[in-house]
Amino acid sequence: MRVQLSHAWLLFLYIVCCCCSSRTDNQQQNQTTPGKPNIVLIMADDLGYGDLSCYGKPKINTPNIDNLAETGLRLTNYHSNGVVCSPTRAALLTGLYPQEAGVEGVVTAKSHRNLGMNLDHYTLAEFLKDAGYATAIFGKWHLGYQAKYGPLAQGFDHFRGFVSGNIDYFSHIDQEGYEDWWQGAELHPEEGYLTELVTDHGIDFIKSHKDSSFFLYLPHGAPHYPYQGPEDEAERALGGDFKVSGKREDVDQAYQEMIESLDKNVGRIVQTLEEELLDNTLIIFCSDNGATPKVGSNAPYRGHKGQVYEGGHRVPAIFYWKEKIKKSLSDELVLSMDLFPTIADLVAEKPEPGNYSGISIADLLLGKPTEAESQDRTVFWRFKNQKAVTKEPWKVVITPSSSELFNLADDPSETINLKDSFPEIFVDLTESLENWEDNLTEELISQ
Repeated sequence: MRVQLSHAWLLFLYIVCCCCSSRTDNQQQNQTTPGKPNIVLIMADDLGYGDLSCYGKPKINTPNIDNLAETGLRLTNYHSNGVVCSPTRAALLTGLYPQEAGVEGVVTAKSHRNLGMNLDHYTLAEFLKDAGYATAIFGKWHLGYQAKYGPLAQGFDHFRGFVSGNIDYFSHIDQEGYEDWWQGAELHPEEGYLTELVTDHGIDFIKSHKDSSFFLYLPHGAPHYPYQGPEDEAERALGGDFKVSGKREDVDQAYQEMIESLDKNVGRIVQTLEEELLDNTLIIFCSDNGATPKVGSNAPYRGHKGQVYEGGHRVPAIFYWKEKIKKSLSDELVLSMDLFPTIADLVAEKPEPGNYSGISIADLLLGKPTEAESQDRTVFWRFKNQKAVTKEPWKVVITPSSSELFNLADDPSETINLKDSFPEIFVDLTESLENWEDNLTEELISQ
């Protein structure tokens, strides 16, 4: 009997130890891990290459973003994977081309309320969550309207924001007249100017997770229409009749107010991090595609949002990590889909090889020699009836009305068609584009 009791006691101790070990593992998983940076990803909406002071727009006052650029890495050859909103978001979160993720066009409020990005794709949020990070998104989702396609189903622990392409900055009504402000999977109206509200939730998240590793994704609505500054008032009402782009006639002034408000709120995030977390936080700032024509600036590049010319997808991108990323400027070719593998490298938890089409630029960020892969890339864009392929310095653009070849090193504004002068290069790049298209198998959301 004494032996039996001893065995029972040992079994009891073993169970207690296992439980304690499991609890300790979970506590350690939720604590900051040395060497693993917090990630704060801030994405503007429809912000053009020439819309910031640090990218050549001195009229617009953006001191906080400029300071990140001045003290971190500013990229001059960064490209969104899409030329409209949803594709770039899909690429950023999956590390894939948008077409590989099944999202080539806008997931519209009018026609796609039952559709969303395929849940089979492993997202950056899921990856970081598996690596022990707390994950949150506050702002614009735009990859599915139903909860089954929402942020909580794609790896995020927390979500406050909107699922459509744009909302009124005050009433938070989408362009089809639906209420669109969510907490998790439920509608949850809140008062506040959109840009400030997104930032408020971001700050609360940072403060409540200062003792754990976290991924904070802040996809802003600004400066996408409706063009409303922080001192304006609501224009849209439920099911109402309204002008989608907004009623202000001084659009240029409203646009400036929106960008300057965005900059102010970027500064609020940085200030919150400065209190104790800045040393271990990577801040990324970028845009989802080029600026809308006649409103924003894509200078000096040709084209605009919705086009596969440079102005449609060459956008601002800044990386800041105190004392880890040195002040620098780079013209290395980088795309939205590169963020996933880059972050994976930085947290030392690489995804399985072949699971993404982007490449890591961690060496570029940390000032190390870059791999040949990043210096000799062939990359693709496609939207509706437009296609483009780049292998620097050459780029082919194919539209219903033209087939063009440009030398971006000599002609970054894409003004001189060299198709007839270099027919072999044109054919080689066109064949690469056709081979890429032939290998696409995902059913697409496209509009």
